[in-house]
Amino acid sequence: MSDREDIIRIIETFFECGKTKDLTPLREIQLNDSAFSSFSDVPPYDLKDYKTTVDLEELRFVSISDYDYTIRNPKISLFGDVAIVAFELIQKGMLVDNKAFTGEHIVIEGRATFVLVRRPSWKIAHIHLSKIS
Repeated sequence: MSDREDIIRIIETFFECGKTKDLTPLREIQLNDSAFSSFSDVPPYDLKDYKTTVDLEELRFVSISDYDYTIRNPKISLFGDVAIVAFELIQKGMLVDNKAFTGEHIVIEGRATFVLVRRPSWKIAHIHLSKIS
């Protein structure tokens, strides 16, 4: 498998966790290191570390039923052992409030940038998600 194929597979694995609700891969594909960081399009908006990011990703993915996503126009730039992946992202699903037994259909159009490092396999080192609308 080429680096580009491996990198896009890792990005897809990240979002597939929302569909399958198997959250185990989130810890495997992200760099568990103090160098990891993330920004998200949902509060809190501060720069997050690995543990906080994984905890919030797990909470987000289990809170959205019928989750689906579309990655559009990915651009992968390789710089030795560093890759930058930028793309348009559409996420859909039902945001579930288990306490009130209600749900709200959501469609989030956004942009995403992932930075991956090869250590020795590709790992996500930074994530930045932002809403367009």
